[in-house]
Amino acid sequence: MNKNTKTIFYNVMDFDAKADGKHDDSSAIKMAINLCSKKNGGTIFFPAGYYLTGPIKLNNNITLYFDAGAVINFIDDFSKYAPVFTRWEGVECYALSPLIFGNDLKNINIIGYGILNGNGKKWWDEIINRRKEQRNNPETSIEKKLAKLNPGYETAGSGGGGREMQFLRPPLIQLFKCNNIKLDGITCKNSPFWNTHLVYCNNVNISNMNFINPSDAPNTDGLDIDSCTNIHISNCNFDVGDDCLCLKSGTDNDGRRVGRATENVTITNCTMLHGHGGIAIGSDIAGGIKNVVISNSIFIGTERGIRIKSRRGRGGVVEDIHANNIIMKRVLCPIVMNLLYKCGANENDGHLFSLNKQKITDETPIIRNISISNITAREVYTAACFLHGLPESRIKNIRFDNIEIEFTNDSSKKGGEAAMAYGIKLQTKSGFWAKYIENARFSNVRIRGINKKQMEIYDSIDYIIDDLKKY
Repeated sequence: MNKNTKTIFYNVMDFDAKADGKHDDSSAIKMAINLCSKKNGGTIFFPAGYYLTGPIKLNNNITLYFDAGAVINFIDDFSKYAPVFTRWEGVECYALSPLIFGNDLKNINIIGYGILNGNGKKWWDEIINRRKEQRNNPETSIEKKLAKLNPGYETAGSGGGGREMQFLRPPLIQLFKCNNIKLDGITCKNSPFWNTHLVYCNNVNISNMNFINPSDAPNTDGLDIDSCTNIHISNCNFDVGDDCLCLKSGTDNDGRRVGRATENVTITNCTMLHGHGGIAIGSDIAGGIKNVVISNSIFIGTERGIRIKSRRGRGGVVEDIHANNIIMKRVLCPIVMNLLYKCGANENDGHLFSLNKQKITDETPIIRNISISNITAREVYTAACFLHGLPESRIKNIRFDNIEIEFTNDSSKKGGEAAMAYGIKLQTKSGFWAKYIENARFSNVRIRGINKKQMEIYDSIDYIIDDLKKY
């Protein structure tokens, strides 16, 4: 608990919550929070039971404590989640209210042993069906309302979540412009969109959390840290439908306008099970990502391990990233740095993906000063490492030390996309593949079960390969 939060307890059962899984407890929860706020803070206590509720809006100096056996089930009626001003896929706009939402607050704790269930299936089915119908415009009353609130949304930014139709699904938890935050012990599952999203926050401690979504649930990242500072993440478990733990800082013009970096981040002792990436940096990097240490973690079944991704138009600098002591198993590609990221882009835009040198502008993404050491990866099946800079923006100053890669011997694994990079052929058991890099060193790299060359480097300068071996 943050030291500035008073330890006055308010049991939601005293406000006529039923916790029977049938009665809507929204009013009881709201009354408890309002009274707590009038007393300048305290703890809202949820004893064991099954609570049914709409969105929960937080106030200053509040702790939500979910006891063991407390399950919070959020109602999947879209109309209950009125639009709020937020950041959605890297762009400030109006979107449907997060299930738990805090705006411009201080001293917020969400702790205990309970479960927050976003009941996301209806939301997922809706977006999947709309994609099957190839919907590209707002049609429902909710979508039209958001479109009216978001003039110019058509050119506001690109991504994979459905901005073009304005069906802007909510995260399970979002804290926006908040200071002094603690998340501890809770299981957050079945989020309609991103699971837990922190925007413009400072001084955050996240530990012992479980972020769980089905592997096929669309756009269900585990934890998104978005233009935040001084973040400490430890002892968390991830098993989700998109990237597990993401560092972001806004996208395209709007992200550059805001200009707030994500910086001073430590991530340690975490386990990633299933997801598009274990630790993903980007693709929203317009404000910059810097000063990040990742250590002592395990990735099993993530499509990629450490993943840095962006493209022209995004801008921003990723720098001073250090990853150490990580074990991976059954990943497509353990290490990816990709400036040809194609997801959500117009692939007919020749400028975005041209391999001709372009003019450097504030839209040019930059990756530099990256060190990755003591990585062991088993049962890999596309490439040991994939690095692709731009001819005008090489990936600079990178170090790989004590890397051990073993490819799978499972004949059913035919390879695939090492990275979601435009114009790159599928790969199977390839080695370290790099293009447009500068000042790189590969030291004590060992690879087993490779099909091709251990090291393929193209259009690059100033690199040293020291002690590269098969074993």
